[in-house]
Amino acid sequence: AAGLVLPPTRGDQTQDILNALGRLHAGGSTAGGAGIQLAYDTAREHFDPEAMNRVILCTDGDFNVGMTQRGDLERLIEQQARSRIFLSVLGFGMGNLKDSTLELLSNKGNGNYAYIDNFDEACKVLVDQMLGTLVTIAKDVKIQVEFNPACVAGYRLVGYENRLLWKEDFNNDRVDAGDIGAGHTVTAFYELIPAGQAVTDAPSVDPLKYQAAQPESAAGGDAEVLTVKLRYKEPEGDVSSRLNFPLRADAGKPLGETTPEFRFAAAVAAFGQLLRESEHVRSFSYGQVLDLAKPAIGDDPQG
Repeated sequence: AAGLVLPPTRGDQTQDILNALGRLHAGGSTAGGAGIQLAYDTAREHFDPEAMNRVILCTDGDFNVGMTQRGDLERLIEQQARSRIFLSVLGFGMGNLKDSTLELLSNKGNGNYAYIDNFDEACKVLVDQMLGTLVTIAKDVKIQVEFNPACVAGYRLVGYENRLLWKEDFNNDRVDAGDIGAGHTVTAFYELIPAGQAVTDAPSVDPLKYQAAQPESAAGGDAEVLTVKLRYKEPEGDVSSRLNFPLRADAGKPLGETTPEFRFAAAVAAFGQLLRESEHVRSFSYGQVLDLAKPAIGDDPQG
């Protein structure tokens, strides 16, 4: 059952909060939907238009009593987000963890999702990264990348399968997207095939009947390789703004001369693909991931 362990309490009432936490214990089934509804009802009673109004859900996501259908939960969370009560989700546990469900719910609630496996990770998410976690500076952020065929014959986005939108959705303000917090960054990796080289892994497509195929040739060194288009809404707004950022070609660098941030992020991307047994990393190993990541850790104050 869902129940209120502690009435709304100021954050500086430390002992009252600790005593309430100490009374918690696990047992029985999980009425996740009822718990989320109770949390929103409580937040609504004490809504402050000048403050951050946010529900923080800590769970393994294995809701098995009451409102268990994901569609019902999504509609509830979307409705509350439109009325400026946002949702952050912290995932716990291993055996029953519903990772993809929890990430989706946080997206619908204009919030963020993090997995907590130890005390240090909790401190990183809820202390060191508090602003990026709780303070939304842009909502419904969409990114669209257009490649110049004179420079790029083919491309592949690494990951983000659960974030993809139809190209028509980019300009549609009714389509929900992710939010960005203060100090929050997003990294996307693309694998590119330069113009003039064969695209070997592309699925077969019949030649066009009514349009002539354009010959591809490598462009000069100062050509625009791509344009990044960015759409976002102000935290209180409903109409999006658009920014464009063209990127020109440069001479390129060998991997060893790139920044530590680039090499570490590349190691993370490779690690994720290895875990998924992607066909695109057949010639890459976990040992190579470590060789790429270890020298590029950089400043790591949280260990």
